[in-house]
Amino acid sequence: MDIERKIEFLESLTGKVSNRKSRRWLNDRLLMELVPRLNVEEIRGLFAPPPWGDDVPPSAFSMTNAREWDNFRTIDMDEEASIIDSLDSSPSKRRGHIDADKVAVMTAWHRIDCRTRGALRRSFLSELINGFENCVRGFVKESEEGDVLVLHVQDPFHRLLLHGVCEFYNLVSSTVTRPQGTKPTKMTEIRKKQSGSSELPNITLCKFLEMAKEGFW
Repeated sequence: MDIERKIEFLESLTGKVSNRKSRRWLNDRLLMELVPRLNVEEIRGLFAPPPWGDDVPPSAFSMTNAREWDNFRTIDMDEEASIIDSLDSSPSKRRGHIDADKVAVMTAWHRIDCRTRGALRRSFLSELINGFENCVRGFVKESEEGDVLVLHVQDPFHRLLLHGVCEFYNLVSSTVTRPQGTKPTKMTEIRKKQSGSSELPNITLCKFLEMAKEGFW
C-alpha cells in the first residue's frame, strides 16, 4: 500500500473510532506516515552538541602549554589577591609619577631666563643641547662641593644656550675671557649653588623641547 492510500485509510478511521487511546494511536500513526524517515545525519543533528553531534574546535585554553595553564589554574589565593591589588593600584602610581615629573620639568624650565627660553624654542639645536646636558648632568652627579666645570664655547649664541642649560639644572654659570696664546678665549665656568637642590629632573631639557615642539606642552 503506497503512502497516499495509508494516509487516506488512517484519516477515514479517525472519524469512526471513539476511544481516546485509539484516537491517539491513529494520530501518531498518521504523523509517522506524514513525516519521512530521518537519515543518519539528520538523527545525529537531533543529538548535537557532542558527544553525539559535530566535533567542536579546540578552545584557546586547551591549546596552551599544560604547565602554563596549570600555574594559572592552581594559583594561590593570596598571591592572586596580591596581583589584582597591584594591577588596580599601578595606574594611579604611574599617574602620580608622571605628574611629579611634569612639575619638576616645568619648575626647571621656568628657572631659565625668558630671553633664553625664546632662543631655545626658536632655534632648537638638539645635538648641541644634548651634548651640553650630558656634560652638565654628569657634573651634577659626580662633582663634590667646590668643583668647577669649565667648557670652552666660543660662539656667543651657543654660550647663551649653555647658560640656559645651566639655569635649567639650577647651576651657576659665568663666562670669562682668558688669554690663550696670542688670542683671548672664552671659558664658561659652571658651579653648583650652595643652597640649591642638585636633584636632576627625569625629563631632560632636550626631551622637553621635543615634546613642546610636538604639542605635548
